[in-house]
Amino acid sequence: MSFDLVLFGGTGDLAWRKLLPALFQAFRHGSLPPQGRIIGVARDALSDGDYRALIARRFADVEGEKRPSDEEFERFAALLQYQRMDLSQPEDYALLARRLHERHADTVVMYLATAPALFTTVCEQLGAAGLATPATRVVLEKPLGHDLASNRAINAAVRSVFDERQIFRIDHYLGKPSVQNLLALRFGNALFEPLWRRETVASIEITMAEQLGVEQRGAFYDQTGALRDMVQNHALQLLCAIAMEPPINAHADAIRDEKLKVLRSLSTWTPATLLRDVVRGQYSTGTTACEGVRAYADEDGVAPGSTTETFVALRTEIANWRWAGVPFYIRTGKRLAAREAHIAINFRPTPHAIYRTPLGAANRLVIHLQPRDGLALHLFAAGQEKRGMRISEAQALAPVQLDLDFDQRFGSQRVGAYERLLLDVIAGRLNLFVRADEQEAAWHWVEPIMQAWAEQDARGEGPRPYAAGSWGPSAASALVAREGHTWMEEC
Repeated sequence: MSFDLVLFGGTGDLAWRKLLPALFQAFRHGSLPPQGRIIGVARDALSDGDYRALIARRFADVEGEKRPSDEEFERFAALLQYQRMDLSQPEDYALLARRLHERHADTVVMYLATAPALFTTVCEQLGAAGLATPATRVVLEKPLGHDLASNRAINAAVRSVFDERQIFRIDHYLGKPSVQNLLALRFGNALFEPLWRRETVASIEITMAEQLGVEQRGAFYDQTGALRDMVQNHALQLLCAIAMEPPINAHADAIRDEKLKVLRSLSTWTPATLLRDVVRGQYSTGTTACEGVRAYADEDGVAPGSTTETFVALRTEIANWRWAGVPFYIRTGKRLAAREAHIAINFRPTPHAIYRTPLGAANRLVIHLQPRDGLALHLFAAGQEKRGMRISEAQALAPVQLDLDFDQRFGSQRVGAYERLLLDVIAGRLNLFVRADEQEAAWHWVEPIMQAWAEQDARGEGPRPYAAGSWGPSAASALVAREGHTWMEEC
């Protein structure tokens, strides 16, 4: 199968840091169809050779086994071409069309690694240039809009040119091997299904923590914030994977139909729950472990007096028969104590305790997403009895852990998130991509939070400060503690 992949934003940060390394790994693994061509598009005046040299310099920063040898890169570079384009000029699209029509590839992928404000313009120009053919697929990076209205406007504009089956809205979390294993855990094994419900689950925690701050993205992040950047997309997609009903089959729309039901079942926000169940934070100067770290307000590109949140913790419920009454806690933030992403399913205690268990301990299934990829099942077992031990001590249980590290089990050369997603785009598989109605349902759910924060800002009630290197504002611990729960690191 032949393919052309046109990479709009071909000299940008996302292209050289994520997309081109992922395409190289697919090439190295033999997964990339051999009759392929990758065309970088940007405003810079570069030749094909200049572009290859630019990417070679970028690849020199890659560390470890993922760094290509000179011979490997030379073979990969043969796929790379470049075209200078002004994305607002129709004549530049005509030149691109002429280049693509040279060989009529079986599949043409238009990857829009640009600012979302350009999505509408690019898609309209592609349509006008005759480049929106049945063989064309368009990939849209997040964020797709900044609220529900802008999301609907972008989707409407894109759908005026492309059919829904041609639109691949990418969320790289869905390509992570650990998320694929989450779906396999749920729907490929009979062991957990009887336990996956309100009668046995006490609470569910989704944590996505970063140690880094905004780095060089201050201006972008100040217009986005943690709610738009992480909760509206990544966190809610993980929640859907945890809470969805088994689909009737593994086809894309069957899976996405079930995810949509979850999003539409999320508890509706009220003024009381917005005040009680949502914590907004912004990092200040660091703890001892983060001495010298600047506060968010002092980062380059951040507006003076900014109230943009760098931390969100919230509690919600799913109003259906399987999950009614079970609290779902979501937490994400920058400059936290560790780089850690996980989902913790906390089970209810036994109905009648005949053994003593450690205070606050519980059976728990933890799905680790990063930096490690695996599963840990927390159980209790009888400790080894010793001579002279009192009867009460012999009846006490000790926590034990069954740990599965997927990298050790399956090897370190597993397919990365962007590699998997790019190969799925080329193959036309939509399972791991987000449908328009999913996105709209997610925006509809987070919009009351944004509106409540705007009202708080008008009253001078900004985000709660937290020290860089901590786990966020103390109010986040209080959020879960009032129902007798704790975040996983507090157990």
